[in-house]
Amino acid sequence: MNRSWSRTTLSIAGAATALAVLTACGGSGDDSSDGGGTGTAAKPVNITFWGWAKGTKEVVDAYNASQKNIHVNFEETPSGNAGGYAKISNAIKAGNAPDLVSVEYPQLPEYVSQGGFQDISTYLTSDIKAKFLPQAIEQTTLGGKNWAVPFDAAPQAFFYRKDLFAKYHVEVPKTWDEFKAAAGKVKKADSKARIGTFFPDDPTTFQAMVWQAGAQWFKADGDTWKVNTTDAATTKVADYWQGLVKDGLVRSDASFSPAWTNSLKTGGTIGYLGASWGGGVMKSTLPEQSGKWAVAPIPTWDGKPASGMLGGTTFAVPKNSKKAEAATAFAKWMTTTEDGIKARISSGTSSAFPAALALRPAAKKAFDTAFYGGQDIYQVFEDGGTSIQQGWTWGPATGTTNTTLKDQFGKVAGGGATIPGAIKAAHEATVAELTKRGLKVED
Repeated sequence: MNRSWSRTTLSIAGAATALAVLTACGGSGDDSSDGGGTGTAAKPVNITFWGWAKGTKEVVDAYNASQKNIHVNFEETPSGNAGGYAKISNAIKAGNAPDLVSVEYPQLPEYVSQGGFQDISTYLTSDIKAKFLPQAIEQTTLGGKNWAVPFDAAPQAFFYRKDLFAKYHVEVPKTWDEFKAAAGKVKKADSKARIGTFFPDDPTTFQAMVWQAGAQWFKADGDTWKVNTTDAATTKVADYWQGLVKDGLVRSDASFSPAWTNSLKTGGTIGYLGASWGGGVMKSTLPEQSGKWAVAPIPTWDGKPASGMLGGTTFAVPKNSKKAEAATAFAKWMTTTEDGIKARISSGTSSAFPAALALRPAAKKAFDTAFYGGQDIYQVFEDGGTSIQQGWTWGPATGTTNTTLKDQFGKVAGGGATIPGAIKAAHEATVAELTKRGLKVED
């Protein structure tokens, strides 16, 4: 066990009591019609898998080539916030969802609370769970049941153009005060360049920032959900980013949009506040800039290491699947075997940071660091992981929270809304949604 990681165990387990009543409507694994659980070479089980993470096709191809009892039919979907979650939700409602789907940690509680996923506890035995970071298991355990197989952890990181930082005589910021000062220096050195981006379409990036600052938006106390998005940590982060946007020190582009990508290609944006998985994204998006980028710890408020988690993937079985055992077997192969990790990272598009501790060396070895000038970026991720702040719990209405934030964030750059105002609107919408579902709420 990596003790530095175990010290940062998250408190999603504290939500177990409040979630217990919610998870009662979830399904349980049923393989009665799947031809014998995990099938045979003569009669393999065919499962359908939806996902969008980089390197997934290569993983599916490697799995299908490695054994004959289960065959995976892969369909690439838009990323979650870009339509993937809507597609999953619609399929579950229509009763034609696939056997396995990608879902990020923030969205998992909502699907579980709505009865959309199956309890797969039967297939996640204690020896399997012991392979993963404690916090990864805790974030996928709700109401005392296991609802997904965790894949990666996603500590924050700062990606930057080291050649342009040197050209503009800008030091890599270690604090948020230094980040703001550096942003001013970049803009002054090149009026068309910016140090980073505010993503109006991606509330999870902002939520990682408030998580890092020590905020705790949701807490479960008995059968009551306590909602607090106006604490001092959140207010500090919101005011800070409102100032950066208002002063024109960062861009406001949709994440991974053509506009954002073009600004990276032209040197209009020379930094990216992302997470461990961003290493592969940058490498595959900007191959012509190989050797020009580096990775640093995310800036912090006091200069001491601290991180939130930005996304992170799990694999869950929708309630209508009759092939839960086979689907979970494939998910476990993806997440706990060296072959699964090597297939994904050797694709050259993924820098996933496995939640299975023993696979970190394999991931590190498989990732070609030439794009980062040979830098050991996995050590940056490891250091970031040890500093993930404790206490963050995702609520059971993340969809409502994030939809409201996204709608309001989209108006910030034009002056039609403010970041603090957006958070207030999201708070009100979330409380209303939880109340509508008959849950006890305290705000």
